Amino acid sequence: MRFGISTHLYHDRRLERDHLEQIASYGFETIELFATRSHFDYHDDGAIGALAGWLSDTGLSLNSVHAPITASVANGQWGERFSNAVTDNARRQAAVRETEAALQIARRIPFNVLVVHLGTPAAKSQAGDNARAAAFRSAEEICRLAEPLGVRIALEVIPNELSTAASLVAMLERDLDAPHAGICLDFGHAHLMGDVADAVETAAEHVIATHVHDNRRKDDEHLVPYQGSINWDMALMTMQKIGYDQTYLMELANTNTPAPILEEARRARERFERTLALP
Repeated sequence: MRFGISTHLYHDRRLERDHLEQIASYGFETIELFATRSHFDYHDDGAIGALAGWLSDTGLSLNSVHAPITASVANGQWGERFSNAVTDNARRQAAVRETEAALQIARRIPFNVLVVHLGTPAAKSQAGDNARAAAFRSAEEICRLAEPLGVRIALEVIPNELSTAASLVAMLERDLDAPHAGICLDFGHAHLMGDVADAVETAAEHVIATHVHDNRRKDDEHLVPYQGSINWDMALMTMQKIGYDQTYLMELANTNTPAPILEEARRARERFERTLALP
């Protein structure tokens, strides 16, 4: 297994080489790139080339890319939001086009998984944002676009009716003809919606990616593990039970002081390793 950090930690600023150096200095092997154009311009071939160089220089790999969910982030405020499940077809198609643009990174920098939200979190959604038919249509299109690039699509567990573990399993098993698609088990989101271990067991063999973070079950805080109320021993033992042995990717809160967050993440990783090493 590997441990990685999402560039979500630096989300409201332009991604720089120094950020990757900092992640590597705390012992992490891989990253997930958060595809927001104000953070990393995935439309820019020059930016993609620079990222390839930074990864080579720091010894990090690109494990995954998070599909665009907003046009920009500045001072903690999000710009235009993208929903691939919206009933307005023009807006839905715009969201899919942004996802396709982010997928093209794989032509220059191979990566394993594209993490995709279906719709928007219920607490932030507007009327028509989370339509099941629109979500299915977008999922079909995105999976078709990803296949020739060798990228797997991981539909993320997020707090809306489309994206519970059970709903995603139903889509993958009954509706979506995409054998390489799976689920991104987001521990913090699963905790907000119910029992984490139950979500893991429900998703089971479909889990191909993770987002690791904690909360106190009131807000989506993206805390370092063990700083909220998730029972991590139970969660990790259940992950072992389903046979998951891939990347544990920490998606931690955007902060102006990433160093102490990374130090806490390093300590959390050590606890994970001890727990996962138990017979």
